[in-house]
Amino acid sequence: MSIAPWRSAIARALHLNRSLAYARYLQLATVQENYRPANRTVVFRGFLEDTNQLKFITDRRSHKVNQIQKQPWGEICWYFPKTREQFRLSGSLSVIGVNDSDCILQAARLKTWQELSDSARLQFAWPHPGQTRVEEGKAFEPSPPDFAKPVPNFCLVLLEPVEVDHLELRGEPQNRRIYRRDEQEVWSREEINP
Repeated sequence: MSIAPWRSAIARALHLNRSLAYARYLQLATVQENYRPANRTVVFRGFLEDTNQLKFITDRRSHKVNQIQKQPWGEICWYFPKTREQFRLSGSLSVIGVNDSDCILQAARLKTWQELSDSARLQFAWPHPGQTRVEEGKAFEPSPPDFAKPVPNFCLVLLEPVEVDHLELRGEPQNRRIYRRDEQEVWSREEINP
């Protein structure tokens, strides 16, 4: 697979905004069973090696896993404050859990787990997300999970974009382009009005 043409714009934005830790945060929207949108902030964990798929993480016990499995389409909105750029990437989402049989995806899941900070890994040992909060105490002070092996509820989430909307808010006029992937996985680029 070839690297998509929009990847260089994202790489440039990440580089120019690298001093802002929150520049790796973006919003992920999915569709709930009742067809209402669900939106949350996630952390960009890089691209799956040799692909155009963006990586995120989640807890298998979270609501978004069920939403993705029932309706895999989603969209992210990513704003870079220093360069005043917005990227909207839409496509299909997939969840890679402990039982996924693809050895390449399992290796990516393991590598992503090992790249997490100790505090990020620790959150996967906390009580069930979205449930009634348990009594304070030891529930949020679990033993640290094994660095070498992800806990069963740790999931890798992948977004396979099929359309990317890139808006540069600097300039008069502003610049906007749409990238679309066809059935042959060839990307096209169209300059459009902002």
